[in-house]
Amino acid sequence: MVSLPRPRPSAAGPAAALGPGFTRYLCGESAGLVGTSVHLVALPALAVLELHATAGQAALLASLAHLPTFLLALPAGAVVDRHAKRGLLVGTDLAGAAAVAAVPAASLAGVLSMPVLYAVALVVGAVTVLHQAAALAIVPQLVAPALLHRANARVGAAFGASETAGTYLGTVVVAVVGAARAFWLDALSYLVSAWCAARIPERGRPVPGAGGGARHRYRFAGEIAEGLAYTARTALVRDLVLALTLTGWGVGMTGALSSYYLLTTLAVGPTGLGIVMGVSGAGALGGALLAPRIVARFGPGPTLLAGFATCPAAGVPLLLAGPGPGWLAVLAAAGALQLAGAAVAGTTQRSLRQQICPPQLQARAQQTSTWLVSGSKPFAALTAGALATGYGTRTALLVGTLLLAAPVAVLWPSPVSRLTTMPLTAGPPADGALRTAPPPTGAALLGEQDPARPSASDPSPKEPTP
Repeated sequence: MVSLPRPRPSAAGPAAALGPGFTRYLCGESAGLVGTSVHLVALPALAVLELHATAGQAALLASLAHLPTFLLALPAGAVVDRHAKRGLLVGTDLAGAAAVAAVPAASLAGVLSMPVLYAVALVVGAVTVLHQAAALAIVPQLVAPALLHRANARVGAAFGASETAGTYLGTVVVAVVGAARAFWLDALSYLVSAWCAARIPERGRPVPGAGGGARHRYRFAGEIAEGLAYTARTALVRDLVLALTLTGWGVGMTGALSSYYLLTTLAVGPTGLGIVMGVSGAGALGGALLAPRIVARFGPGPTLLAGFATCPAAGVPLLLAGPGPGWLAVLAAAGALQLAGAAVAGTTQRSLRQQICPPQLQARAQQTSTWLVSGSKPFAALTAGALATGYGTRTALLVGTLLLAAPVAVLWPSPVSRLTTMPLTAGPPADGALRTAPPPTGAALLGEQDPARPSASDPSPKEPTP
């Protein structure tokens, strides 16, 4: 059992700079999210309106998009802890560009079908797992611990702005050139992201950590087990990950069918879908910008409780909505509130977990959470599809929304709810530089008792990111 170091404020003075490495990282990830947001508008429009997908097919498509997370998240953590993260970011961006370009290429060739979309979803999902693992693990190496919450808030704000811009851009592009051709813009965004990632300064080698140079399969499995063990034995991380996993199930169910429900039952069309997604993205922007101030005012514990509680409350209007512009406005506002709460909770829990996690375990600890949270979504989506087929789409959405309330019950009695300030541990190297010597062990950093975490295509748009 290990204990937290004495809490200290995580906010630094206003003059502290995040550095050029972080700026280039942020520009690249934001560009990628603009393309992803275009993708999120174009994909359901293409599947439902052009290929006439059923509710079951829409749920299967969502399930396949998340299946690689369940299969690959844990190995991805070990890979990222072993290798330089900049190269992984560039390589995955280039692979993603090639994968999404297959959609308009298949359309031009006259062979576009749901099986093609299924295949692209699997490939892009696999690429995204590795990319997100590297993207999240590199942040603590680019900024000092005192700036980590500000950096994560800046990431959330940039992603909210990018999502909003990309959603509105996607709505226009889909209306002008069609859903299939809109994927060319997604491919271009991957290339821009790769160019920015290639310019992140990276000196030295990755953290050696526990067996970073091991070559044997048993050692690779042992490294994965270290990430699982860290999450299981660290009380606050364990409670947060459990809450996030339940949220992942709820979001997996509602996310699999919400676009389908909007496009069919509520008949909002691609433009209405774009409006709801765009306004929701603006909510994420506001929540991320306000997160450090909210935490400074109320503390991370109450902030996390409120953020998790917002998600199910803001999902209720979708269950009550009917067709028409009035309900469209209500749904857009509810989506903004939901994403604002998710952004506040997401940046807070991720910063907390990154600050108390030993550097050599960053990626593996992160990917353990990702595996449990996002890896559950394929099964949640299939569950939603089965419920929708047997009992109707609204019933499936109701079950998912009720499940979103469970994390509050988990965190209420947890030490997480009593946190009044963010912890702070040892700092990273200079901007852009990876550590060149083994850091202190987890016991040296965290003591001997139990220590009092988030998501891109998905951090799923309506959950605190794992």
